[in-house]
Amino acid sequence: MKDWAQMRYKSGTEDLPGCTGSRAGHSAWAQHSLAGQPSRAQPMVFPGSQPRKAEAFSCVWKTDSPPLPPSSPKGRETSGSVLILLPSTPRRLAPGLPRRSRETPSASMLSASPRRRPLHRPTAPLGPGGTALPRNRLSGSQEEEFEHDIPEDLGPLQFVKLRKHHSLVDNAWFCDHITVQGPVAFQEATFPCYSWVQADSVLCLPEGTARLAGDDALDVFQKHREKELKERRQIYCWATQKEGLPLTIAAGCEDDLPANMRFHEEKRLDFEWTLKAGALEMVLKHVYTLLSSWNRFEDFDHIFWGQKNTLAEKVRQRWQDDELFGYQFLNGTNPMLLRRCTSLPSRLVLPSGMEELRTQLEKELQMRGIGPDALVLPIGLCNRHRMMARIQIKNSSLFEADFILLDGIPANVIRGEKQYLAAPLVMLKMDTSGKLLPMVIQIQPPSPSSPTPPLFLPSDPPLAWLLAKCWARNSDFQLHQLQYHLLNTHLLAEVIAVATMRCLPGLHPVFKLLIPHIRYTMEINTRGRTQLLSDGGIFDKAVSTGGGGHVHLLRRALAQLTYCSLCPPNNLADRGLLGTPGALYACDALRLWEITARYVEGIIHLFYHGDDVVRGDPELQAWCREITEVGLCQAQNRGFPISFQSQNQLCHFLTMCVFTCTAQHGAINQGQLDWYAWVPNAPCTMRMPPPTTKEDVTMATVMGSLPDVRQACLQMVVTWHLARRQPDMVPLGHHKEKYFSDPKAKSILNQFQTDLENLEREITARNEQLDLPYEYLKPSLIENSITI
Repeated sequence: MKDWAQMRYKSGTEDLPGCTGSRAGHSAWAQHSLAGQPSRAQPMVFPGSQPRKAEAFSCVWKTDSPPLPPSSPKGRETSGSVLILLPSTPRRLAPGLPRRSRETPSASMLSASPRRRPLHRPTAPLGPGGTALPRNRLSGSQEEEFEHDIPEDLGPLQFVKLRKHHSLVDNAWFCDHITVQGPVAFQEATFPCYSWVQADSVLCLPEGTARLAGDDALDVFQKHREKELKERRQIYCWATQKEGLPLTIAAGCEDDLPANMRFHEEKRLDFEWTLKAGALEMVLKHVYTLLSSWNRFEDFDHIFWGQKNTLAEKVRQRWQDDELFGYQFLNGTNPMLLRRCTSLPSRLVLPSGMEELRTQLEKELQMRGIGPDALVLPIGLCNRHRMMARIQIKNSSLFEADFILLDGIPANVIRGEKQYLAAPLVMLKMDTSGKLLPMVIQIQPPSPSSPTPPLFLPSDPPLAWLLAKCWARNSDFQLHQLQYHLLNTHLLAEVIAVATMRCLPGLHPVFKLLIPHIRYTMEINTRGRTQLLSDGGIFDKAVSTGGGGHVHLLRRALAQLTYCSLCPPNNLADRGLLGTPGALYACDALRLWEITARYVEGIIHLFYHGDDVVRGDPELQAWCREITEVGLCQAQNRGFPISFQSQNQLCHFLTMCVFTCTAQHGAINQGQLDWYAWVPNAPCTMRMPPPTTKEDVTMATVMGSLPDVRQACLQMVVTWHLARRQPDMVPLGHHKEKYFSDPKAKSILNQFQTDLENLEREITARNEQLDLPYEYLKPSLIENSITI
């Protein structure tokens, strides 16, 4: 009877994030804490090698306590360890050594590459100790398997310890997980890792069964949890980027981040390559337009090449249509602002002579855009949401989009030229066919010190009406990028990520649930702070809220951020959009929320068997407080919990976390290239003040207001960079990491994947009937975390 372990290493030709000049794939050793009787294996001696050299490949069992006497009862636990020393450079082994059959079940798996590539399974020669070494030197995209036989029954395993041997060059390995196959068929222990093994640090990996703090019958697990969190709190520290904004990870640049939060090599190279490619494209476009005019809409065609797609081309052709203008409030890249009216907004001051407009608005306020019997709801929508939708559809067909948050925000100055901001109000109606059409636009709110602002109507001179819509689209660009994209997804996800690393040990089921959904988030946010939002960054160069206005806007947005606004059932009900015809974001978001909620509830109910267990989990309660009181700067006054009192409350909060890091970010991020590539449809800045009269608006006025060539090129390049599909993209729910070893948890994840596949088919069938398919919430296109 014997136990055996197999280790798989990926290739070692990549730099470890944060270690300048280091290479993965050199010497490393692993120490396994075991329960059972230790033994000593024979050193491996390779033909033709010097004894000293052979010692470097030896597999030696050590013991931290005296061996059990022969009379000891079987199953008694002792503390033992095994030391596995790997060669500093993988090499071809001498012929004639025994081989292990490829049919041998896999056991221990270690990865030394930050890349995920198809598994390379060599039939490596084995030494006398049962240790397999790679036949050839590792290259950039390979994985290698290492097997080790243990001639004694080790009994139940609790921990595996990993440490890399320090060499002259500080290299590192990336370990996926270790699996140990016992002497009994199907007896297997898995030790998740998914971490870098570097320097002389020791990784202590507990067996993958999730445990609450109160479930640890052995002190060794509780001590491990405490030690792990103590170390993590020293590594993952909070920082205040700007007063009044959510806290962030303490990292001045990506090199300051913990290694496990860094981009893997493939991701890093792609990210940096696309930045260079975008910069080159911007230069070429700018050179191409040097001798061209810039006084007509058609002149934007000079830069409308390169990175674009079919929908962007449709936007270019139809951007002036009122129907497309209204459609974007429902299903564009920012579907978060529109709400159904229950009364006329107080800021909508109608000048004398506009009694007919008031009559039309009040009529729409009382009308129903569609009868409840004609309402079509998505398959699978729960009965509660169906009932709410039928109630809300009986309300008015008048809608509003109010950008009042921008009022008073200081505008940018770009290359010495003042930029301008406005805070429009857009009133829209939904006709009986489900089209959302604008009725009136007020570009600026009333002010006691200024004349009553003009109201722009579809019946006005075409250029005046078009310029009013451009101002509304510019304002939507600002709120979308800063409030709904940066704050409500990126910064919130970072708070969740840092709090998770500081408060939840790797054994905790909530940690195992959330960790796949915070992959790369800290680095993409850190890069955003240094490249997009920093002094002299992209916002300062091209966006009207740059130069400090973006910080003011973020502070206002955080002060208004409520817990309910992050949960689609609450948010859509509050905005009166449940059941609204043509509201495809609302429809798909509700379905995804329900599917995610079932997944979360399934996992949580495996480990929390009652509300008292939730209340009694100190790690969970600390995590909740860390998010609300620390990361979100005392957000309890805006509905965020400071403790969890029930299973339902916990499940709802975790569903919000997963939804924010996945589906919501997908809905807000993916459409940028579609809707922003044609710059007049969503100008990043406005270079002239808002019009105060309608008759004086000319083509020169409109073109003088829209971004210039440099700003327009930068907008196109950045939106392509941010919205393109990532080469190492992991679809929602399809992460390869196996943090849970419980078969029931794996079954729940499999059901989650099945539910997502069913929704995918529903969305695909629906989109085939649409002129403008809505695909931002197709599960296969939603990334499993915020990585861009």
